[in-house]
Amino acid sequence: MQCKFNFLKLIISSVFVSAPLISIAGPAEQANDRARQIVEFWTKERRDAAIPRDMVVDERGLGYMKTRNGELVPYAHNTPVVRGKPTACVDSSAPEISAMSPDATTVNAAVLFSANITDDCGLKSVSFEITYPNGIVQSFTPSPVGSDVWEIELSGFSDGDWSWRVIAKDAGPKGGNETISAYLSFTVDTSGDSGTGGGTDTGGGTGTGGEGSGGEIVVNNYWPASDEASYNTSVQAATGRIYFQMPTNKRKTRVAGYVCSGTVVNDNNSGRSVILTAAHCVYDDVTKSFAEGVLFIPNQNNTLAAGTDTNCSNDPMGCWVPSFGVVDENWTTRTFPDNIPWDYAFYVVNDSGAHLVGADLTSESLEGSAGALDVSFSQPSINQRSYALGYSYADDPDFMYCAEDMTEEGSANWWLASCGLSGGASGGPWIQPAVNEDGSLLMSPVISVNSWGYTTAPGMAGPILSGTSAEWLYDLANTAEFKADTDWQDGYIYSK
Repeated sequence: MQCKFNFLKLIISSVFVSAPLISIAGPAEQANDRARQIVEFWTKERRDAAIPRDMVVDERGLGYMKTRNGELVPYAHNTPVVRGKPTACVDSSAPEISAMSPDATTVNAAVLFSANITDDCGLKSVSFEITYPNGIVQSFTPSPVGSDVWEIELSGFSDGDWSWRVIAKDAGPKGGNETISAYLSFTVDTSGDSGTGGGTDTGGGTGTGGEGSGGEIVVNNYWPASDEASYNTSVQAATGRIYFQMPTNKRKTRVAGYVCSGTVVNDNNSGRSVILTAAHCVYDDVTKSFAEGVLFIPNQNNTLAAGTDTNCSNDPMGCWVPSFGVVDENWTTRTFPDNIPWDYAFYVVNDSGAHLVGADLTSESLEGSAGALDVSFSQPSINQRSYALGYSYADDPDFMYCAEDMTEEGSANWWLASCGLSGGASGGPWIQPAVNEDGSLLMSPVISVNSWGYTTAPGMAGPILSGTSAEWLYDLANTAEFKADTDWQDGYIYSK
């Protein structure tokens, strides 16, 4: 069943704002009814079917959206993705995998994984899939280091028996041919290790090895937030999962559910709370449509359930329904990747009638219950250890992070070259905390959000907030007022 939530759009100077008519005016009961309808709409089946809205760019500058299974769907064009040799190859044989390492050996907390992979048609994708001693499976994207050799160095392993395998697909016809290797086992013994996986980045996951100015590189790991008084827990509590719908065709006759991440940030208005996220999680630049049926679940990592379900009461602060979203007009008049400099946006949540109660709700306000992080519009430090965080679709309901020294990617983006956050992390926060002597993190503001990556290599880009329209957009999210008006059709111009 398709559910339509009636959103209207306003043009405020160079900013687009979406607003659902039924929540703008009227008694609180109407807003509560709307919130309940949206929560009830997001059944477990619909949440399970939601697509991580993750954006990537290929070597030709064409944009794609990566789906749950890693398939790359052309975005705003019909050109299929090209990896390796041309797809005209007619070879029907699958990739050959050999010389996998490690193989039945004992290693310490840092491991170099490598394999020789050959194919006549060229490789379309390669992943190394690692199985933890407790059965958890995590996938990593290696890099080519020679004509046939693919490798990635991971660290932070704990003692126990592990296993891994290689999954490779070529660029042959009809979607290519896939080879999945047998599992190889290895044992981790850190008794003589020098502590590679220690410090603030431990937590049971794995990360890429290597040293930067702030410590080892972390590709994709579980965010440690066990101390309720720590900064780690404050970040986790303020960050949540965002569910929403967007049209899938320009006639807007079909819709699909999507999932992103967002962070409650401090605002200057006692009547509302503000969520920072990516613009592609608020406005679809192809169909020119705002997200509909938006649902925000803060700190879902601490849900009492095994994962995302239909029960808001078992989430720490329940489910919250934003009233409208705010994006830069430059995002709406261009299409990805031409609009990546403006991939930042805000959702606004009213203090009244916007939530269904959760287990630990302490305030009518989202900010009062979940807490909020400052957002900085000043120039952050380049080549300083930075963290990107978000909710992974594959690791539902876990809160994940990557970390390394931040660099620049062109003139419009910051860059974390090894970041391997999986689908659903888009819109999650970037931070640059300093480290105390005891290894804990010092409070720091949000400096960017997860935006996009490349099709052929790891890495995450985040839009630059300093010296852009981001602060002005934030001010509008704090102050913009909306009135119910029966004359509204598709939208109208609102003068400041």
